[in-house]
Amino acid sequence: MSPAPELGRAGKEAIDWMVRLRAAAPDAQLQAGFAAWLHSDPAHGAAWQRLQQGLGEHYSTLRKFERQTPGAAREALLQPDTSRRAVVRGLVGLGLLGGGLWLTGRSQPGQALLADLRTGTGERGSYRLDDGSQLNLNAQSAADLEFTAQQRLLRLRQGELMVQVAADPGRPFIVSSAQGDVRALGTRFLVRQEAQATRVVVLEHAVRLSLPNGAWQLLQVGEAALLHPQHIELLRADELHRADWLQGQLSVLDERLETVIDALSAYRPGLIRVAPQVRSLRVQGVYPLDDPDRALTALSETLPIRVSRYGPWLTLIDAQN
Repeated sequence: MSPAPELGRAGKEAIDWMVRLRAAAPDAQLQAGFAAWLHSDPAHGAAWQRLQQGLGEHYSTLRKFERQTPGAAREALLQPDTSRRAVVRGLVGLGLLGGGLWLTGRSQPGQALLADLRTGTGERGSYRLDDGSQLNLNAQSAADLEFTAQQRLLRLRQGELMVQVAADPGRPFIVSSAQGDVRALGTRFLVRQEAQATRVVVLEHAVRLSLPNGAWQLLQVGEAALLHPQHIELLRADELHRADWLQGQLSVLDERLETVIDALSAYRPGLIRVAPQVRSLRVQGVYPLDDPDRALTALSETLPIRVSRYGPWLTLIDAQN
């Protein structure tokens, strides 16, 4: 069975072409270039077709089906490949999943898509959990809840959360990420799923970090760490400012430009691409998350960069001439 389609190189190039073709009346040269790209690789034609069908429509349809029949969509995506193909064909036939576009339930995007709690682009979520704990999700974040009589488990599938844990001596509160677990010791703390690690910042009291290999570490208020697959890295710098997204601010003390752009991307639709020669520029300042275009303008006024916007779908950041 072919792997589930994802937004890879061909998908990003398709978005680029869509922006260029819609930005102005296309001339003969642009049309010829698009035709050459479209027919140079079968993946290009498939990516263009998926783009025209609309990714967002299929995602929302699948989520609607999951709400109508709890567990059905998740179960379909977790089936072995042979039976999964039949189930997905059935969903397509019923009009519940169009164009054959679906995500495997074991992938991070698939798990985030069907998560119990999920925020979209530019959206922060605040939730009062059944045990009285307060949970906040940053933009483009997702988490699953698994509360039982023995424990309270929160699985971070994507993005970033802050939790204020309610007291319950009989049930530990654990946040699980791709790299390990964070156990609350009567506390408020921040957890962010990054590409290759999990960032933890303790805002009140303490937490216990643990990895599948048995490594563990206690963190006290004001301390932070990165959970890597095989070790825990203590962070010496002050990390408390990373919780400023709760007030709609991105506070940057000394970060690479590409890291700052990644944070702003969760608040702005479309793609933001940063040229290699400016990715390592160091950034300091406070930027408004709820107005990412103003934040990009501020960056262009303080750094030797140029921000070029091509409609709502593509923004390019490169060095000034």
